[in-house]
Amino acid sequence: MSEQHRPARGLSDERAARRVLTMSTTAFTVMFAVWLMFGILGIPIRKEFGLTDVQLSWLSAVAVLNGSLWRLPAGMVTDRIGGRKVFAAMLAFTAVPAYLVSRAESYGLLLVLAFLVGFAGNSFSAGISWNSAWTPRERQGFALGVFGAGNVGASVTKFIGPALITGTAGATYFGVQGGWRIVPVLYAVLLLVLAALVLVVTPAEDRKPGRGRPLREQLQPLRRLRVWRFSLYYVAVFGAYVALAAWLPKYYVDNFDVGLGTAALLTATFIFPASLLRPVGGWFSDRWGARRAMYWTFGVMMASTLFLSMPGGHIVLETRDGPKNVLPYEIGIWPFAIAVFVLGCAMGVGKAAVFKHIPEYFPKDVGAVGGLVGMLGGLGGFFLPPLFAYGQRWSGLPSSTFFVLFLLTAACSVWMHWTVVHMLHEESPELATELERPSRTADAAAAPTEPTDTTGPHRVPEEARA
Repeated sequence: MSEQHRPARGLSDERAARRVLTMSTTAFTVMFAVWLMFGILGIPIRKEFGLTDVQLSWLSAVAVLNGSLWRLPAGMVTDRIGGRKVFAAMLAFTAVPAYLVSRAESYGLLLVLAFLVGFAGNSFSAGISWNSAWTPRERQGFALGVFGAGNVGASVTKFIGPALITGTAGATYFGVQGGWRIVPVLYAVLLLVLAALVLVVTPAEDRKPGRGRPLREQLQPLRRLRVWRFSLYYVAVFGAYVALAAWLPKYYVDNFDVGLGTAALLTATFIFPASLLRPVGGWFSDRWGARRAMYWTFGVMMASTLFLSMPGGHIVLETRDGPKNVLPYEIGIWPFAIAVFVLGCAMGVGKAAVFKHIPEYFPKDVGAVGGLVGMLGGLGGFFLPPLFAYGQRWSGLPSSTFFVLFLLTAACSVWMHWTVVHMLHEESPELATELERPSRTADAAAAPTEPTDTTGPHRVPEEARA
């Protein structure tokens, strides 16, 4: 029996897969919270160290950068040595710089530690590979969606951080100052506990689909244009999610004159659906096809971002009686928040649908392909905020942030649709000139004499069947 399908010792495959999913999702949620913790900790850090807004922005930026750079090798290593070892090592490694953040006394050291803490973000590709190895194909979309819902960790520090910082300010606990410094210490302890639990709870006989394969063979799929297309999709649904999660609090404060606490809560109404709906997106992709889920995702994203990109104002008409202002238009805070909520829902479904494609097309290379897709998606979260800033500077319109996302989503949608149409023309050229579906009689006459195999080694990928 091959290692890929050998049952875990003392556990059924189903129980082992559930343990892997539960522990990996829990650990990923905490590591995602650690990865983005400077979004909240940066406020008291700026006050204590006297940082400028630009200096503060780099603390989050370098963490996001390092949390994306190593996703490809992390996925490949997981395929080779198993997710159990990789996850435990990542948890233990991240705990060290997380603790040292509480001891930092200079901006330069904080910058280095923020970069090292950002390594936690690379756990995503390791978890995708680990869960794919344990989950049957027909449930992979849902399982990967559940794991990806760990993105909700982006809200953890937003909820617990302010209360901890305020409640512990001025006190000392076991030699650690209270205030913002207590938060990274608590995260460090939690990371070490989770590292131990991963080794104890998950099956010891891990699956390693890439074991013994040459590195060149593992990297071979990355030459396929399809992989880079999936990566662009992930920039739109995940990179934009990371960028907006950091950008929206400032947007609410600057444009709707609300306090930081209110802005954080309103941002959470975007983060939660964009994270927690990933299992729904995975279930939808399993049942009706990932391609159909992507069409709906991009359609809703384009509609919502186009609405959000409309600037407030009015039209000036020159009349006989002088200029008149007509058609005044302004998006209030609640219509804006609802539209952002809808945008988050679409992103949550789309993130799962993108990763449903990967084990369909590359079942033996989920680590490498998923790592590259995750890496480029994460880098989108690093590069999009500067694009938001430049767009606002060039146009003078804060709403240009969402026009940038509209253009990105439109490009993804056009590329996907062109690919689908091109594929259908190649697979069914007899339908290329038809204006509607042929009659049932014609369908029957054109039907193949042998049934199409969708389960064997030559099965048609799910995206082509959707």
